[in-house]
Amino acid sequence: MKQESMQHLLERMEVRELVEKWVMYRDAADWEKFRTVWTDDGRMMATWFWGPAEEFIKVSIEGFNRGIYILHFLGGSVIEIEGDRAVAQTKMTISQRGDVHGVPCDIVCTGRFYDLIERRDGEWGVVLRQPIYERDRMTPLYPTPSLELDPEILSRYPDGYQHLAYFQQGLGYDVKRDMPGLTGDKVEALYSQGVAWLQGEPDKWNR
Repeated sequence: MKQESMQHLLERMEVRELVEKWVMYRDAADWEKFRTVWTDDGRMMATWFWGPAEEFIKVSIEGFNRGIYILHFLGGSVIEIEGDRAVAQTKMTISQRGDVHGVPCDIVCTGRFYDLIERRDGEWGVVLRQPIYERDRMTPLYPTPSLELDPEILSRYPDGYQHLAYFQQGLGYDVKRDMPGLTGDKVEALYSQGVAWLQGEPDKWNR
């Protein structure tokens, strides 16, 4: 294998490890290590939060202490690298458990993490994490005659995460209604931001 190819392989492995650390540290509530995966100006975009990484950590700790556990599972990744910049897309699931109208449910959303990543002082860090929400479902934990959802509330949110949003708004969160999905203008704009990022342009996503 050529030296250049070996270097690129090692860089992709480093970026993939960063993506894995994000999930492992956050789900384990290892908040100090979780801070290390971000750049100083890192930002998180999610259904229930959008803003600086440090603020995301703060509200995540508050939610965890209230018993709100958001768990993640990762699949494959596609990683593009140009110099000290990278774009990583990683298949994932987001899962939460809680009562919906008195019925204990699991809510699972499948999608991708779309990450803008940069190497600074020799270390890779997440500059932006924007999930792409592709499909979700809500499943009662136990057999039940019915779980009736309010169709008006459900219709406020895109198909890719409407059940997750239904649950999160019930917890009191102001859930964002225009997150990228499998298709559409929003996800195409995100892809364009990724191309611009690799070409050296600044992170302008949703600013």
